[in-house]
Amino acid sequence: KEKVDAKRFHLVLLAKNEIGYKNLIKLSSISFAEGYYYKPRIDKELIRKYHEGIIATSACLGGEISQKLMGNGIAEAEKALLEYKDIFGDDFYIELQRHQATDPEMNTEVYKDQIFVNKSLIKLAKEHNVKLIATNDVHFLNDEDSAAHDRLICLNTGKDIDDKKRMKYTGQEFLKTRLEMAQLFGDLPEAIANTQEIADKVELYELNKSPIMPDFVLPEGFTNEDDYLKHISYEGAHMRWGDDLGEERIERLNFELETIKKMGFPGYFLIVWDFLKAARDMGVSVGPGRGSAAGSAVAYSLRITEIDPLKYNLLFERFLNPDRISMPDIDIDFDDEGREKVLAWVKEKYGAKRVAHLITFGSMAAKSAIKDVARVQKLPLSEAIKLTKLIPERPGISLEGAIKEVSELKTILEEGNEDTRSVLEYAKRLEGSVRNTGTHACGIIISKDDLENYVPINTVKGSTLDYATQYDGHYVEDIGLLKMDFLGLKTLTVIKDALKNIKLSKGIDVDIENVSLTDETTYQLYSNGETSGLFQFESDGMKKHLRNLKPTKFEDLIAMNALYRPGPMEYIDSFIARKHGDEKIEYDLPEMEEYLAETYGITVYQEQVMLLSRKLAGFTRGQSDSLRKAMGKKIIAMMDELKVLFVEGCEKNGHDLKKVEKIWKDWEAFAKYAFNKSHATCYSFVSYQTAYLKAHYPAEYLASVLSHELKDVSKLNFYLSECNRMGIKVLGPNINESYSKFTVNAKGEIHYGMEGIKGVGGAAVEAIVKERDENGNYKNIFDFVSRINLKSVNKKAVEALAIAGAFEELHPEVHRAQYFFKLNENEDSFIERIIKFGNKTQSIANSAQASLFGDIEEVQIQNPIFPECEAWSNLKKLNLEKEAIGFYLSGHPLDSYKSTFQFFVSNDINSINQLVDSHSHQAVKFAGIVTREVVREGKNGNKYGFYTIEDKSGSIDIALFKDNFLKYNHLLQIDNFVYIKGNVKANYFNKDKTELVSNEIMMLENVMDENSSLLKIQILLNEIDNDFTNSFIETIKNNPGSTKLKLFIKDDKELIEMSPKSYKVSSSKFVDYLNNNTNLKFKIS
Repeated sequence: KEKVDAKRFHLVLLAKNEIGYKNLIKLSSISFAEGYYYKPRIDKELIRKYHEGIIATSACLGGEISQKLMGNGIAEAEKALLEYKDIFGDDFYIELQRHQATDPEMNTEVYKDQIFVNKSLIKLAKEHNVKLIATNDVHFLNDEDSAAHDRLICLNTGKDIDDKKRMKYTGQEFLKTRLEMAQLFGDLPEAIANTQEIADKVELYELNKSPIMPDFVLPEGFTNEDDYLKHISYEGAHMRWGDDLGEERIERLNFELETIKKMGFPGYFLIVWDFLKAARDMGVSVGPGRGSAAGSAVAYSLRITEIDPLKYNLLFERFLNPDRISMPDIDIDFDDEGREKVLAWVKEKYGAKRVAHLITFGSMAAKSAIKDVARVQKLPLSEAIKLTKLIPERPGISLEGAIKEVSELKTILEEGNEDTRSVLEYAKRLEGSVRNTGTHACGIIISKDDLENYVPINTVKGSTLDYATQYDGHYVEDIGLLKMDFLGLKTLTVIKDALKNIKLSKGIDVDIENVSLTDETTYQLYSNGETSGLFQFESDGMKKHLRNLKPTKFEDLIAMNALYRPGPMEYIDSFIARKHGDEKIEYDLPEMEEYLAETYGITVYQEQVMLLSRKLAGFTRGQSDSLRKAMGKKIIAMMDELKVLFVEGCEKNGHDLKKVEKIWKDWEAFAKYAFNKSHATCYSFVSYQTAYLKAHYPAEYLASVLSHELKDVSKLNFYLSECNRMGIKVLGPNINESYSKFTVNAKGEIHYGMEGIKGVGGAAVEAIVKERDENGNYKNIFDFVSRINLKSVNKKAVEALAIAGAFEELHPEVHRAQYFFKLNENEDSFIERIIKFGNKTQSIANSAQASLFGDIEEVQIQNPIFPECEAWSNLKKLNLEKEAIGFYLSGHPLDSYKSTFQFFVSNDINSINQLVDSHSHQAVKFAGIVTREVVREGKNGNKYGFYTIEDKSGSIDIALFKDNFLKYNHLLQIDNFVYIKGNVKANYFNKDKTELVSNEIMMLENVMDENSSLLKIQILLNEIDNDFTNSFIETIKNNPGSTKLKLFIKDDKELIEMSPKSYKVSSSKFVDYLNNNTNLKFKIS
């Protein structure tokens, strides 16, 4: 629009039939797509265009007629009324509202304005024969919700409850009963009656539709989707299984194709096949499948999935039940970096308005409700924290559920002070309120034509797709639109990058899609529990079970994937015992062995129940899936009906009815835990791929894992510890060997990825690598700045590279401080000087190249000379390094305390964090650096603190309260090295998390002297001479302390013990001497 009126008015539009509904969808969609300043709004021109089938009412005081009555006068209001009447005719109504506040603290001005406006509205309505309706401006459901709504308004406007100038409602904006409205408008009975007239105008129409499938363009020679799907399915089947498919595969394919045809879904399979083919052509990694779709032989033939369903007894009817039509649901995993490429392809193929994200509505959860209400009501922060900490750490926990579960919350609600009780009460009311909208992480809609013909859409910023639906998933699927899940799976990217690393370091192309599933080295990795970094198998509990299980076949991994979850976990010990012959494998009926043998007689999968119901009772495919659904979802009526059929079928087949009853009861008990085997098989295959790579190419695989944890320092430290455990050296960045991500050199050492250095962006790394690949390695720092694009690699990037040690191979004799040295504040640093040198060198070179006759001689500029200066202390060097790359790499400040760790530390922090299965209150002794300190004050004035301690393996949080805070807070200052004795127990609210109770804290430097009473030293007799004796005695004399000495002189024949009683030493100082003399062995006690 050339000229836009920025004023906005309210208008209520109601669909009276399907045409009106579609016009509402259109108007809502346009309002988001074309709204002024991105606010959803429409103009009268659009209303006129899409008015058919719509009833309009003049709305509240925010409506145009009311606004003009209050601001412009009755003539302007009359003009607006006539315009709406012209558009809608008899379907336009004038609203009257009466919101008289009963609480003087609420908004009392609204009612005055309504009285003023209503008088003129009644007059105008009579003059122009427009009917009146009595309405209430409903913003909440019940009268008692008013105060909670008031707090919600405070949250949305960023105000406190005691702010006198904040927005307030009247408190009357609830859904009033017919009687309440009749009393309110007793003087205008026609206004009440006319609301029924509106209701009578609304026609019944059906929104739920049969599936709306996008059109798939068929190639020449094919006239329908059924024939083409069959053609490419058999074509793919021969590629999978060879020329002779055999009777079983042909029967399975034909059954599936017939079911797909009968349900009307061939187009669905063709669309998925098409975009997956495009994904692979673009180099995007596609997962082997997920969920029940892996049970389809057609999907396997089309490479929609990569798991042979016949080989693993996966069932198609678990995916599509032939007895009941339901939308197919194929979820696809892509590498998380390639997912956007696929979405862009789909958008290009089907059209921007036919592909959209699913909207999500973010609601207020229990903890956030407490925090928000506490903030609005100005409850002290310490009290709010205390309340939120009482909420169990469990997904989906409601405030109501937490109050029932946690007695302290119930006590606060019943007996607590008014302020705290009030916060809990209002948080309960507001919990579940919609706070924001977002887009579903993976749900994508693909439509036959423009989506706004079926659902309202809105615009999405910062996404590959332009739109999202305004309805969430449940309603979108009911309407018949096709939903697909496009998931980004980081593990696929990790595998993809690991394969690149292997190619780069070893020149080998590993065919990870067809890797052998009988590789002994891979199963040994699982059996050892060395699964850190492996997909879905790296938790500590899983490691423990794997060490006991010692898996030897792929089926063992599938079963563990299915069993390791709440509920079925209790069967793991029995599963393991049966595998190793420590527990007898029994079957209720001999016929059950065929399907239960792979899980040692334990029913683990839903598919096993389905197959056994067919074998024992003659269930059809459809009936067996109905049984699975009924048991899994506890649909009692369906279960009762199916039980009769099951018992009758078993009896007909001659089975013992007592055993049949037992089987049914066992299924009822376990069915709620039984897992989808199709999903477990797919994800176990992904896990196996990661295990295979780690077992055979550990450096290349872990380099990829590290690359994808660059933003999580805790995980980086964890995987660096794993590299250390496996003897894989991790080197700092190297300007001639590093790439953007972690890579592996020819020696099998991992080089840090340059993109992980703070201050070195992607463009800088790209420029460094591109120049190096095109013109060879950099000879020295001067060659580097003379060749590199210094706009992409600016001063900040060069400084960051120097701090991280990326130039050390070029100049091993130069220490890092020299790059930053300057004589005074007015002088350039050495880096600034070499950047100027680089710019000048490049400028001269460019001038020579640009000369028309080539008669400009290239001027040689002298390389700057590195300044002489004092090196940084080791601690400063390491701290700066940590700032640059996120952790210590070339060394660690704790290295100075090697002997203290050897003799007085029982656990590293990583091992403490993994003590989930430990006995309660297991004692630990550990040490580290304080990296976070937060001190707060409670309502009673008592201070308490939260701290983070970090060692080489990871970090841990501890808290100090009351006496412990007073006793130890002064020690836990940031950058202090501390030693802590404590106990580990399972977290009260989350048993999978550990909680540390600290008992004693001291400075790390004092640990050895305060805890050592005796230092035992072993000396080889042939090492003793005058020089050694003099040095040894002098060191003892120069380091007096309280630790006794005991010497053991050893030769080939005997060990002589000596105790020089006149000498005692400072063990911490004397140990430095002992560590520097490698021929001396010692022990401290």
